[in-house]
Amino acid sequence: MKSLGFGLGLRPDHYDAILSELPSVGFFEALTENYLVPGGKALDYLERVRAHYPIVLHGVSLSIGSTEPLNRDYLKLLKALSRRIHAPWISDHLCWTGTEGLNLHDLMPLPYTQEALEHLVPRIEEIQEFLGERILLENVSSYVGYRSSEMTEWEFLAELSARADCLLLLDVNNVYVNSVNHRFDPIAFLDGVPKNRVAQIHLAGHERQETFIIDTHDAPIADAVWALYQRAFLRFGAVSTMIERDANIPPLQELLEELALAQTSAAAIEAAA
Repeated sequence: MKSLGFGLGLRPDHYDAILSELPSVGFFEALTENYLVPGGKALDYLERVRAHYPIVLHGVSLSIGSTEPLNRDYLKLLKALSRRIHAPWISDHLCWTGTEGLNLHDLMPLPYTQEALEHLVPRIEEIQEFLGERILLENVSSYVGYRSSEMTEWEFLAELSARADCLLLLDVNNVYVNSVNHRFDPIAFLDGVPKNRVAQIHLAGHERQETFIIDTHDAPIADAVWALYQRAFLRFGAVSTMIERDANIPPLQELLEELALAQTSAAAIEAAA
């Protein structure tokens, strides 16, 4: 999949600044659920931004790990939106978000077991067949694990992406958060993820507590995450990379300066190679 370069999450706070300044970014990532209702101000802005930049779609409602049937109505709306804006790709999270009709409004982790793989693979295949394209699934942050897990998270991602022939959205911040919360080596995670499956990278900020880290998307990217991104760039190369900011959203210029750090870091690694 062709790299789109370096981008930002598309947020309403920045609509007008983006359209007036037309910043030098490779792409924007839109939160799918904000644009599924036909018409309205949000969709109008989305199409106006799309006139200048590629826009990829990133959702939180696929609930791929749920035991409930796939939401066909949601998939129809997703497919229509993707085609409307010619989205280069669609991504969501490797998680479940509710049960028995109850939405937990959180991205709940999965057990890393063969049983989970056997459940997920046909669901991913069904989604990809319906959409007519491969999807990207993101590794989520987590604060509890399952005693039933039979493999590491990265082994699970590798096996899942191979069997379902899907792609991965590697959230480097989530790798670091989980490495602290679950006490594993984040480099082992990067080394265990297949190179040819990673099509996009996320960078974000977090909040450190005494004994664990919360993935908050409300702060600048931490030094440890920048260092891990450098290792990720060495392994995966020039993969489309973007910054997520969902709270305490600063002016657009501040995020552009942070994005420039990623570009500078990547350029330095390429020059040294």
